[in-house]
Amino acid sequence: QVQLVESGGGLAQAGGSLRLSCAASGRTFSSYAMGWFRQAPGKERELLAYISWGGSRTYYADSVKGRFTISRDNAKNTVYLQMNSLKFDDTAVYYCAAPLKSYYLSNYVADFGSWGQGTQVTVSS
Repeated sequence: QVQLVESGGGLAQAGGSLRLSCAASGRTFSSYAMGWFRQAPGKERELLAYISWGGSRTYYADSVKGRFTISRDNAKNTVYLQMNSLKFDDTAVYYCAAPLKSYYLSNYVADFGSWGQGTQVTVSS
């Protein structure tokens, strides 16, 4: 199992920026794609972005495309989510996660089996 710890959440104004980090340990980080998700109260958890194990492929949900950027540093076992032009609707708990299998890309929440504890992002309008 991989252990994941998110950090970097907090309070931001609409139009502002935050950078989330997710530190991983326990498995060969560089063998796994990584995803960022969020869950707002009363809503389902949604995939925002993922990045392949080497970093060459990325995916973004339409809701964050052009505003959020996912990246990773395999030497530091860390994946990042740079969030710009934040909106009130971005308010949620943000999670990073790793798929159940190595060298595997998926858009489905159910395919991700290792989750961090989440970090709260609150955007004031």
